Amino acid sequence: MPAEGRLSGRHILITGASSGIGEHLARVAAREGAKVTVAARRTDRLTSLVEAIRADGGEAFAVAMDVADEASVIAGIAGAEAALGPLHTAYANAGIGLPGMALDAPVGEFDQMFTVNVRGAFLTAREAARAFKANGTAEAGRGRIVLIASIGAQLQLPGLVGYCASKAAVVSLGKGLAREWAREGINVNAVCPGYLETEMNSDWFSSPGGEKQIRGFPRRRLMPGDGLDPTLILLGCDEAAPITGGVFVIDDGQSL
Repeated sequence: MPAEGRLSGRHILITGASSGIGEHLARVAAREGAKVTVAARRTDRLTSLVEAIRADGGEAFAVAMDVADEASVIAGIAGAEAALGPLHTAYANAGIGLPGMALDAPVGEFDQMFTVNVRGAFLTAREAARAFKANGTAEAGRGRIVLIASIGAQLQLPGLVGYCASKAAVVSLGKGLAREWAREGINVNAVCPGYLETEMNSDWFSSPGGEKQIRGFPRRRLMPGDGLDPTLILLGCDEAAPITGGVFVIDDGQSL
């Protein structure tokens, strides 16, 4: 871990950190000097992540958090601050995707995606903002919130109409909160990743259909695993002071 990274002196929260983008970001952020609270429902997965970060000389803490449950988010952020001090940055990364054609999709699955993806992002952002205002981070103009959306927010992905709609809502949410908090010392931005291989999609991309989809991308590949790192770190640090209400599509050209 560098002595002085771009996130040095910051305590960050990452939801959905038990796998995929969240797990990777936790390791990168710790190397950039952040104190990292990782949150997920599956705390058993978080234990090994925290141990790995600490073994590398970083500071990390795990909290059980269901982002769709208001009390759980409030308790999780309180526990994070009790363990690692004032919170400065929150990455609302937790999300789910339940594929299915609209005519066949159970309404319960549709509702579940909006509950986790949209309500979860809202509660994470709102409670982080409340923490920033209470702990002085907002007053210092250092509050940072990053909502993880998807290229599906702006591109209609076959068989994912509900997922795409939920991620479009996350983008709108980010813009709305950025405007509401523009004078509060809290910046809010949304990132729309393209396809990386994660636990959520690895089975699909190893199938004939998934391989065909990859061949259709302009670069005929999935985005490199570290492709989001520069943008996510920038938006979470002090250098992002003039950046709020932004929507950043990072997809290796997949939506071209």
